[in-house]
Amino acid sequence: MTHQALITLNDGNQIPQLGLGVWQATNEQAQSAIETALDVGYRSIDTAAIYQNEEGVGHALQQTDIPREDLFITTKLWNDSHLHPEKALEESLKKLQLDYLDLYLIHWPVPKADNYVQAWKGIIELQKQGLIKSIGVCNFHESHLQRLLDETGVIPVINQIELHPLLQQRPLHAWNNTHKIQTESWSPLAQGGEGVFDQKVIRSLADKYGKTPAQIVIRWHLDSGLVVIPKSVTPSRIAENFAVFDFRLDRDELNEIAGLDSGKRLGPNPDTYERV
Repeated sequence: MTHQALITLNDGNQIPQLGLGVWQATNEQAQSAIETALDVGYRSIDTAAIYQNEEGVGHALQQTDIPREDLFITTKLWNDSHLHPEKALEESLKKLQLDYLDLYLIHWPVPKADNYVQAWKGIIELQKQGLIKSIGVCNFHESHLQRLLDETGVIPVINQIELHPLLQQRPLHAWNNTHKIQTESWSPLAQGGEGVFDQKVIRSLADKYGKTPAQIVIRWHLDSGLVVIPKSVTPSRIAENFAVFDFRLDRDELNEIAGLDSGKRLGPNPDTYERV
């Protein structure tokens, strides 16, 4: 197995810097992808209640002989469950066939409904019960994070946000860093690499290092101090995405990729997203 970096979170727990995301995968696809990923060397899996594939994740975890303490399993609280996170967590743990989560995240703040602070308070209590090791959020802006801190005194360990070369969110990333919140990238390849993989700087670096454009982008995330969870259900790509620990980008190369930032958001805006 290729060894990778572990990131220490603000609560002292550690997360593998590179994990597998299973967004838009069926139960069957998720199970197969995770079985492949665990064989390759991945130890971190990221799912969510709304993905409707927690059962598939659970089946894959039941099939492995890797000790539970060597795995890092993340799932997320959906928007319709902000007022009853205990019930939502119970359902997720049942589907995942787990006794505890390594990380539980509020999926979206849904600020119009204004229940995310209540959800956070509920998750804090669930953590105290030993059902969750670490707690965090997804898609929170600075104002949302500040409210959590002001009203509970408990800061998330992670803020998982859309982040890729076209949307680098540097002010939010910096705010997270200042408050010791680890930034984690979703859609790290800009959902298939469109508009990214064909960029001259990415292709030039791929040629220089003998890597694919996807591997260059994943390495950019890692060398930028981000936790990253590229999604794939294709065995060859799952393996390819993990084969990024034998090279590093230098500061000038990171700065070149920084020049690709165009503020292009592919997913919803957290300030206005209301889906339940």
